[in-house]
Amino acid sequence: MYKHILVAADDSELALKGLEHAVSLAKSLDAKLTILTVSEPMQPDAAQAAWMAGVKGATDRYEEQLERKAQERFAVFRERAEEHGIQAGLAHEIDTSPAEAIVRTARLKACDLIVMSSHGRRGVQKMLLGSQTSEVLVKTSVPVLVIR
Repeated sequence: MYKHILVAADDSELALKGLEHAVSLAKSLDAKLTILTVSEPMQPDAAQAAWMAGVKGATDRYEEQLERKAQERFAVFRERAEEHGIQAGLAHEIDTSPAEAIVRTARLKACDLIVMSSHGRRGVQKMLLGSQTSEVLVKTSVPVLVIR
């Protein structure tokens, strides 16, 4: 049914729950699995403040730190996938909008299912906090499996 599953994950317990579902599903369907983690770029104000303070290459150093953190996450993700006998592709994006990065990665990698975790917030709480899951649902034509 599904041939390439994209799962969006960070190091939260809820995201790891979504990862477990995606890994199990990929194994049962003999599907390819890509695990995506998205980091936020350095804010322009922070970069400017660092530059004004005489810190050279602050943005590059920040992105290097993000990459190290992503590699730490990947070690956990890889271990969980290998426990199920799955070899997963790993992707790290730096984007102000995780939802945009998820939709873009799914399109570029020709994924036919996106797996995400969601707290399931409703009403005012959802409006105030926003929802990456809701944004992905609106912006993609790829089926999305939401884990709660």
